[in-house]
Amino acid sequence: MNRNRNFLPISLVALLCFSAPGFSQEPPESQKEVIAILGTGDMGDSFGPRLADLGYKIVYGSRNPESDKVVALLEKTGNGASATTNDLAARKAEIVFLALPWGPMEQIIKSLGDMEGKTIIDLSWPENEFGEDGYFQITADPSGAEIIQSWIPKALVVKAFGTTGTNVIDDPNDAGGPVTIPIASDHRHAKEVTARIAAELGLDPVDAGPLRMARNIEAMMALYMIPHTQGRDTGWEFYFRRTNYWMCNDYVGGEETDAGIPVSDAGNLAEIPQTQGTPKPCPQ
Repeated sequence: MNRNRNFLPISLVALLCFSAPGFSQEPPESQKEVIAILGTGDMGDSFGPRLADLGYKIVYGSRNPESDKVVALLEKTGNGASATTNDLAARKAEIVFLALPWGPMEQIIKSLGDMEGKTIIDLSWPENEFGEDGYFQITADPSGAEIIQSWIPKALVVKAFGTTGTNVIDDPNDAGGPVTIPIASDHRHAKEVTARIAAELGLDPVDAGPLRMARNIEAMMALYMIPHTQGRDTGWEFYFRRTNYWMCNDYVGGEETDAGIPVSDAGNLAEIPQTQGTPKPCPQ
């Protein structure tokens, strides 16, 4: 990863978004949270340096925190980054990124303690297998993120970033346009924290609803594998285009669904930065 690339255009958009009414600005660097990144593989070694560049103090969790690989990652990350075991890293942080494979997930999560009040951002691919037809399928039930929440019920679990390639984390301009980050959680504060970080990274966060919607996000992750299993030369990134078409045509009834049932969090929806600007007015 070239950490000297110019991220100014998208970062400037994110800064303007945080200045909009109703959304608090990015905290000063001195007030930014400590972030634990559990896992130092392809995702961990992309998120850590980028977040450190944004002023976050990074502590990596690893089975082998003194390994040559982790030492090299600390040097690349800078900004006083450190490494320790997974449980100690999580306890030191206010925000925890789960950049772990699914296999050891249960054992590691249950070693962390209750994690009360901490924002836990699940990036992981859930339990899965390849079907007889060769296509990738999710086997976790109900979803990986919901299972993780059941293991640490006092934590604020969020599903996010799993539909994003590490090339986009390294350089958000690599995809040729803003890449969308669906965010699902039962906790408004945790969604807002995650959305703020996504926008700071030059990505486009959207509120995907409660944590049960992680099932849909994880289904999108299965779609990510299709070009690979088909042997294609190119894959894809997820990009939702913001539009108010549906709202202008009354397909959605404001705080109610088109079935007339109020959503449970209608009065407490997360504030999400509008990284693509204000939608155009409805036609008269």
